[in-house]
Amino acid sequence: MLTRIIFLLGCCIALSAGAQVQPGFNWPNGAKAAVSLAYDDTLASQLDVALPALNAQGLKASFYLQLSSPLLTARLSEWRAAAAQGHELGNHTLFHQCSAGKPGRDWVAAENNLDTISAVQLVQQIRLANSMLFAIDGKTERTFTAPCGDELAGGQPYLPLIYSDFVAIKAKTGAIVADMAQVNVYAVEVIAPVGSSGAELIALVKQAAQYGTMVNFTFHGIGGDHLSVSADAHADLLAYLAANRDTYWTDTFVNIMQYVTSR
Repeated sequence: MLTRIIFLLGCCIALSAGAQVQPGFNWPNGAKAAVSLAYDDTLASQLDVALPALNAQGLKASFYLQLSSPLLTARLSEWRAAAAQGHELGNHTLFHQCSAGKPGRDWVAAENNLDTISAVQLVQQIRLANSMLFAIDGKTERTFTAPCGDELAGGQPYLPLIYSDFVAIKAKTGAIVADMAQVNVYAVEVIAPVGSSGAELIALVKQAAQYGTMVNFTFHGIGGDHLSVSADAHADLLAYLAANRDTYWTDTFVNIMQYVTSR
């Protein structure tokens, strides 16, 4: 899971740096901002609460699967159905390895310590995860979210080794994108809300519209599981987005980033 963050409404503007997007950026159909709704870690509450809520509002989202999760096998038909409904199944590695050497990482098991696996080994696992995802949804273009936002394996940067495997990569917890001309598609920033209210989530969406950019939400549990947001807060956000489709383009992360890279 991504490093837990304290949700502070006043701390929601930041710049990314890297791959250039052309100036004069415009979203499809006159939208003022893009909204990416993503869900990490292959959790039951995502199938039980988030997915039905998304479908009820006609909104598409991205689910980043840990491919070794028992819940993937136990509910494979539901994940496959989610893909058939137009949702993205993203790559969140096989085993969700994170660095055990960082503060607050006592929960990282020794066998999942990113500090003790080589970058090459991790890349092999990530590519195997892509093959497994292809067997589930038949898709060949995909995006990746780095577990815990960690960018080193065995002390070496591993993300540059998989740039060619993905349309885009989420690798940082941060804030609303302040300038599309500064977006690095291989280090896109996300907001990982924990315990946020619907009003706080909607305020971030409105701020993205003020800047004409995008907001990337990465949720974990919805009304349960870990790092959760309440089902009511989540429902409030979805209802607002559905009621304002002309203002906000809400879509899968892969679709949004394909558009961004085409610009």
